[in-house]
Amino acid sequence: MRHGKYPFIIGFLVVPVALYCTFVVAAYIQSFQLSMTSWSGFGPIKYIGFENFQKLWNDDLFWQSLRHNLFLLIFLPIITIAVALVFAFLLNVGGTHKGGQTRGVRGSKVYRIIFFFPQLLALAIIAVIFQRVFGPDKSGMINGLFPESWSPWLFLADERWAMTCILVVLIWQAIGFYVVLFSAGMGSISQEIYEAAALDGASRITLFFRITIPLLWGTIQVAWVYLGIAAFDAFALVNIMTVDRGGPNGASSVLSLMIYRNTFEFSQVGYASALGVVLFFLTLTFAALTLRVTRRESVEA
Repeated sequence: MRHGKYPFIIGFLVVPVALYCTFVVAAYIQSFQLSMTSWSGFGPIKYIGFENFQKLWNDDLFWQSLRHNLFLLIFLPIITIAVALVFAFLLNVGGTHKGGQTRGVRGSKVYRIIFFFPQLLALAIIAVIFQRVFGPDKSGMINGLFPESWSPWLFLADERWAMTCILVVLIWQAIGFYVVLFSAGMGSISQEIYEAAALDGASRITLFFRITIPLLWGTIQVAWVYLGIAAFDAFALVNIMTVDRGGPNGASSVLSLMIYRNTFEFSQVGYASALGVVLFFLTLTFAALTLRVTRRESVEA
């Protein structure tokens, strides 16, 4: 039986690994190859070495888009995780103690459904809805609340506001998933720990910072990586929500949008591939650094 274990496992892995190598690894390798060319998507491929990366280094729009991605990378994980942790704590531990058990606030099951609702909507639908909410003229829902004499806020048409609006929508869309994720993690923490701490006079704040967060650290770590990857994307929201798909003068452009436009609008597949290579290494570096910096000794619940 023992000798047949590995052939059995290999038999299950062959097909998924082959598919992964064909459609993922091969695509990455091809992108690295195309980044060294001036290919337009049609006709012969001409190799030009590192010229695309030199062009990228001197491209002001690239640096502007990178700043926007870094803005999302800083604030999206911090705000989403902080708010989701607080909500999940209230839904699981923030209620009264009954029958020797720590419970969530009244109606916590209903709140979980409400928080998770944005996950049921397609991202394109969310983008269209908030495009109307943040409309830069009187047709926008927020601007429509003010009288005609009031000068409308530009929101998505202004670089100072555009990325903030994108950030708000990303947080709104993601927070429900992480509330459920953290709630599941908190559900696996032994009730005896909370009960013992409560008997010792621990406050809700102490329970949150001294018990919940340390025992939930592995889940928080994974959430941070996922949200960082989402911050490096944001393509769908920017492409649908913002004025002129990136805004005037790149007011809300991000790297993923640059890749899309260079590929399908400007027919600069080689340059888009170079952007993709840079985005790949940025994402990989972020994930590796996050897992390294946030690494802690495991705490058993």
